[in-house]
Amino acid sequence: MKLFASPTGIPGMEGTLPPIMLVAGVIELITGALMAVGLFTRVAPFVASGEMAVAYWIAHAPQGFWPALNMGEPAIMFCFVFLYFAFAGAGAWALDSILRPALNQSPMPDRA
Repeated sequence: MKLFASPTGIPGMEGTLPPIMLVAGVIELITGALMAVGLFTRVAPFVASGEMAVAYWIAHAPQGFWPALNMGEPAIMFCFVFLYFAFAGAGAWALDSILRPALNQSPMPDRA
């Protein structure tokens, strides 16, 4: 939405974006694409989580303490969801799992 003004654009931002919004848009585009295909599934969500934390503290926290009142609930939710993905890692269908099978194997061999 920030980079392509789609589907509705950002109200009041019809012209050029401030540099911080442009950086946020680039981070969201790249990390979102990486998470969607399952590449770098530890690093990309960690970066996205940090971006959401910064967005909360810069844009929402100055408007009040309570997230329900300062409209910061989505930023907090995405911050913690991305943090979960950073620790959970890739699933079986992610490209990380397909391209790097050696990383997903147990270091201890099974002893039967």
